[in-house]
Amino acid sequence: MLQIKNLHAGVEEKDILKGIDLDVKPGEVHAIMGPNGSGKSTLASVVAGKEEFEIYEGDILLNGEDITELDPEERAHKGVFMSFQYPVEIPGVTVTNFIKTAINESRKAQGLEDMPASEMLKKIKEKADLLEIDRKFLSRSLNEGFSGGEKKRNEIFQMAMMEPKLAILDETDSGLDIDALKIVANGVNKLKSDDNAVIVITHYQRLLDYIIPDFVHVLMDGKIVKSGSKELAYELEKKGYDWIKEEVKA
Repeated sequence: MLQIKNLHAGVEEKDILKGIDLDVKPGEVHAIMGPNGSGKSTLASVVAGKEEFEIYEGDILLNGEDITELDPEERAHKGVFMSFQYPVEIPGVTVTNFIKTAINESRKAQGLEDMPASEMLKKIKEKADLLEIDRKFLSRSLNEGFSGGEKKRNEIFQMAMMEPKLAILDETDSGLDIDALKIVANGVNKLKSDDNAVIVITHYQRLLDYIIPDFVHVLMDGKIVKSGSKELAYELEKKGYDWIKEEVKA
């Protein structure tokens, strides 16, 4: 699904990622953890193709295709979805209209016609019901006046509608209370399949109580310094990151 090979990247000539290797297979959930400033959000942004970051060396492959040089829209059309820590508000554009446009732009990139209105409405109803979203919510302006939990739920709804091959959740638990966290995690779990993969970037183990990762990777100073099972996340919760720093030094 996703292969990252010796990835070096940064911004304004500052090295942030210093040789990342990662292999994510279909059906897997990978969690990326690490202290502030370790490069977690940069990794997410570089995989998604955000243009303020420069790749100095290495490759990013999606289903065997090199996407290293593609822009964010092209990556999205090929099945990369990223939820943002701080989603943008778009007054005057409803949630429904935004998602219709996004889906049809993706179809156009694949040489397909717009999705028929009846099929679109059926899909919107199906995904809204799956995620327990009130239909009134879909007629509101995108993220305008939304609570933190509503913004995150909206992103999971977008993910459900777009059906990406690779979903990257960048600190999607940031600022959420426990109820909102459960709603978001439940949505992600319902959307997981053997045909897609999820990368969860988080500071905290608590999200991983609800979205169970197959692998946990610790990112420090732009490198993955340790990988393990979900038990590694519990160990980090108890002991912090200092013990890993000592391991790396040794």
